[in-house]
Amino acid sequence: MHADLTDRLIERFRWVDPGPHSDHLVSDTSGWWRDPAILAALGPALAALFPDGRPTVVVAPEATGLLIGPLVAVSLGAGFVPAVKAADGRRIAEPTTWARTPPDYRGRTLRLGLRDRHLASGDRVLVVDDWVTTGAQVRAVHDLISARGAEVIGTASVVAECSPRVTSTLRIRSLLTADDLPA
Repeated sequence: MHADLTDRLIERFRWVDPGPHSDHLVSDTSGWWRDPAILAALGPALAALFPDGRPTVVVAPEATGLLIGPLVAVSLGAGFVPAVKAADGRRIAEPTTWARTPPDYRGRTLRLGLRDRHLASGDRVLVVDDWVTTGAQVRAVHDLISARGAEVIGTASVVAECSPRVTSTLRIRSLLTADDLPA
């Protein structure tokens, strides 16, 4: 099923030119979420990247992490915890551990948070993301997990576009690399 899934992911992916104000193409993964076969296979395929991991919880950053994180958690029989992004005016009315990302591919830094009551020491955590370019958000999520005393098993991603050093440091395993996608 893995080969069929990767073929479908590549087939349903496209690059979009956002217009003259941009100097780069933007990835469009929306076709992935429309395809029921991808939705059915994605969670088990990402979980299979860490066959001996035995996670107790899956953590994924907003926004697309809210789609794929639960798919992976269900396939593992684990819980799911979103890493929320701080936004103007958004308040979380309970104790939350926060971390700031290093600059991402756009040069932005973000604040990510995990609700303290959802992650404890002794938890074994699989981090999940759809696309890792610089690893900035994943690195912040790893920091949050460590701050809560939990153990990071690794990071499962649909696409990894990061350097070998980042891949190694964050223990990233992916279904695809950017080189697998159409030019």
